[in-house]
Amino acid sequence: MNMPYGLIYKHRHMDSLDIEEIKAFVPAKDYNLSIQFYQDLGFTLASNENGIAYFHCDGCSFLLQDFYNKEHTDNFMMHILVKDVDSWWARVEDADLINKYHIRNEAPSVKPWGMKDFVLIDPSGVLWRIGENIDP
Repeated sequence: MNMPYGLIYKHRHMDSLDIEEIKAFVPAKDYNLSIQFYQDLGFTLASNENGIAYFHCDGCSFLLQDFYNKEHTDNFMMHILVKDVDSWWARVEDADLINKYHIRNEAPSVKPWGMKDFVLIDPSGVLWRIGENIDP
């Protein structure tokens, strides 16, 4: 059977493009302080070697790196889509993260783009937006 090369290539490689995971490398100005912050926020520290800490929670993960560049960090943002944003906000309040780490935040509110979310700016300056989709 003669198939054009493009069809053979597409057929042969179709299943090999599945993505299992993607992780961001989050910068840290004070590496040890950031490790504690993310644990207090609710992430599990799975490993910590050679200036790279691996965190995960509910099948999502990121890598914290012992690296800091102000311009990079001040423009670095992460977004977490959760099922219950109020539970995450309660975690922030119960752990007193805002006072403990002297971080900036924006309390939960409904946004015009169909989400309820809040903002935390971690001890290094990374902006985290944590939100849930809401019914229109």
